[in-house]
Amino acid sequence: MKAISVEKIVQQFNLEVLAGGESLKRKITMNKVHRPGLEFIGFFDFSPTERVQVLGQTEITYLKQLDVDERKLRIGNIVNYHPPCFIVTRDQQELTYLEQYCSEENIPLLRTKEHTNDFIARVDAYLAKSLAREIAVPGVCLNVFGIGILLRGESGIGKSETAYTLIGRGHRLVADDIVVLRKLSHRTILGTHNEMNKEFLALRSVGLLNIVRVYGSKSFQDETRIALDIELTKWEKDELNNELELRTKYTNYMGVEIPHIKIQLQPGRDVAGLIEAAANSWYLKQQGYSAAEDFINRTENYTDK
Repeated sequence: MKAISVEKIVQQFNLEVLAGGESLKRKITMNKVHRPGLEFIGFFDFSPTERVQVLGQTEITYLKQLDVDERKLRIGNIVNYHPPCFIVTRDQQELTYLEQYCSEENIPLLRTKEHTNDFIARVDAYLAKSLAREIAVPGVCLNVFGIGILLRGESGIGKSETAYTLIGRGHRLVADDIVVLRKLSHRTILGTHNEMNKEFLALRSVGLLNIVRVYGSKSFQDETRIALDIELTKWEKDELNNELELRTKYTNYMGVEIPHIKIQLQPGRDVAGLIEAAANSWYLKQQGYSAAEDFINRTENYTDK
């Protein structure tokens, strides 16, 4: 199971450490934070106590209204489960009682000036990426017309060369050679680099190119949601290609189905142009339009006349 330390959260969001500073190496394994509510009255049947606990103005105001013994009981209900850390939002003050309990149990108590909902949204997004299940696949990842594309094929078939042509046309490189795929949800796969290959494109007979140095910062982006899986293959003369096939084919990555297209290579074919066409076609399908369906409907209507 993937995990990150509380210290990473402190650094990423510039949090103030109020207590439990010696325990910042504690691990976070869940990708959503939690605002305790029913836990304060002892109801833990479905409580995600292993998540980061965020205390907003509502929670802190409630605790301050309790007498000392009652407050100790309510806080103890949660502290005894040893969550990774507590984070207090909106720069709330007078937290001596919380500092005491967290110090006694070696649980980090952190504070941010951000508003609760905004902060939770940011942390959830960060944890979703940091803790996402991931795999590495050979290929090239690009953003074409704002659409994430995973370009695959046998070694030496021309993936990087095709990518270079697309970058020259104003599209963006995400990763070359090795693409890291992260599963953010049951419908979303994110493509990114592995840091080592960031901004680099390897061209046979030429060598490594730093795309940002050649084309500027607009030629590269850190990540993109994968919308199309395009496979470059050798030309097969006798293979039947049905451009009017209505049923979409898919490739499965970690349980997420990504539309799959196969492009056969042949001298003179504008492969970069075909990838642009595939991206445009995918976009139109998301708007509810299929050129193949439109053509078939026209044909049927013409035949009926």
